[in-house]
Amino acid sequence: MQGADTPLPVALTGLRVAISAGAGGIGRVMADSFAARGASVFVCDVDAEALAACPHPKMRADMGETAECEAFVDAAAAHLGGLDVLVNNAGIAGPTARVEDVTPEALEATLRIDLAAMFHCVRRAVPHLRAAGGGSIVNLSSAAGRFGFPLRSPYAAAKWGVVGFTKSLAIELGPDRIRVNAILPGLVAGDRIRRLIEAKAQAQGVSFKEKEAELLRDASLRCYVTAQDITNMALYLCSPFGATISGQALAVDGDLQRLG
Repeated sequence: MQGADTPLPVALTGLRVAISAGAGGIGRVMADSFAARGASVFVCDVDAEALAACPHPKMRADMGETAECEAFVDAAAAHLGGLDVLVNNAGIAGPTARVEDVTPEALEATLRIDLAAMFHCVRRAVPHLRAAGGGSIVNLSSAAGRFGFPLRSPYAAAKWGVVGFTKSLAIELGPDRIRVNAILPGLVAGDRIRRLIEAKAQAQGVSFKEKEAELLRDASLRCYVTAQDITNMALYLCSPFGATISGQALAVDGDLQRLG
């Protein structure tokens, strides 16, 4: 069973949207979907090939570098004439290893890209959102932001941090009518989950099919979710339908009960 690839039917005409890591994967689906509903979109990515194929206004930016996070937000606001939405989508999987085998460099890189980059982008975006009279920030966390995730401790630490960051920002920015929410995807169909399953299967000494079946059994709906499923939640949160939703960590995961 797969998630539905039907886009949410909602108009977002005139919305000015910045999406990090928006040239490929989930970010590209988000960029396409916002644009199809009348939003103006600006994206960044570190992947040169994805950028070359992306039809939206764009720039290269490495979210592991503070100055490039800030440059992305500045460029988006300048190109769009302001900012109504920031989607913090950039992230890396980090190492798959026992904690004693995780290097300090791997830990630092995961926290820098999966958590600190959001802080730097938000810090730069808030004045633009406030000037617009309010807006929406959507942070991509993970099911690993609400469950323990053995062999993936740096990633889980970062994604739990995203939830705490989101809830704190929602309280802080609420008086400015800036809504802040986190989306927690589960097992997202695609190359990334395939690579993750391969790595965990190898680490645990089981086959790919055995590990995949085990992971899917942990979801009540026994399914992967799609990039469009995740995008639909972002569209909803940034639309008038989401006008009173803030401070939430919203799972889009087929009702996962744990991560193995």
